[in-house]
Amino acid sequence: MSAEDYLSRISEIISVIQQTQETKIEQAADTFARSIQAGGRVYLFGSGHSVIPVLDVFPRYGSFVGFYPIYDPRLMWFNVVGPGGARELLWLERHEGYVSVVLESYQLEARDCILIFSHGGLNAAPVEMAIEAKQKGLTVVSVSSHQNYRQAQATHSSGKKLADASDIAIDNCVPPEDALVSVEGMREKFAAGSTVAVIAIAMALVAETGERLVKSGVRPPTFVSPNVGLPDDHNQNVFHKYERFIQSRRG
Repeated sequence: MSAEDYLSRISEIISVIQQTQETKIEQAADTFARSIQAGGRVYLFGSGHSVIPVLDVFPRYGSFVGFYPIYDPRLMWFNVVGPGGARELLWLERHEGYVSVVLESYQLEARDCILIFSHGGLNAAPVEMAIEAKQKGLTVVSVSSHQNYRQAQATHSSGKKLADASDIAIDNCVPPEDALVSVEGMREKFAAGSTVAVIAIAMALVAETGERLVKSGVRPPTFVSPNVGLPDDHNQNVFHKYERFIQSRRG
């Protein structure tokens, strides 16, 4: 059964991540925790389907103030074809120069970090985000397919792929084509694996960063599910603390 094949393959990928990427995840989480302790921000960025882990890290039940997503609606699709569609997005994220315009709205500082998601690790948007962040002194952490890194040629004019522009490059352990399931009679495979893989890595980073903060004496303001019985205003207080967090650099 194809469903069984997919679940088996994705379980194998998660197991490989656990076996091979744990040290890098710990290194990244330590960097994130130190940044948050210093009053810095852990920026999050992805374009196309790689915006999904950005959306899932924060705000999310179980996540906390310190993470700062960079959203740009032109790098996310809201339609399949036409305005806000995938074709326009795919064109924009592959052309150089746009990310520098996006970053004009953000005050990046050397005490910050950035976590960048991109399965292929080749498009202009993630590569330029990493390059610009490093130029401003940030620690750059990336999550991409290192199998693709090893076989693909760089497409950015710098000659760099995302992993090249990163201080800590985490492998999502997914094959370059992303889709995992073959069916007899079809050349194309079905069912992508990178989203499940990167969400697992992202949540591992959230968990490890949170633990390191607590062990250092910091209790990060954390979103919780209403099912756990905390006061009704708990999450509103987290939103207020996030507002103060983002306002701290204005002016």
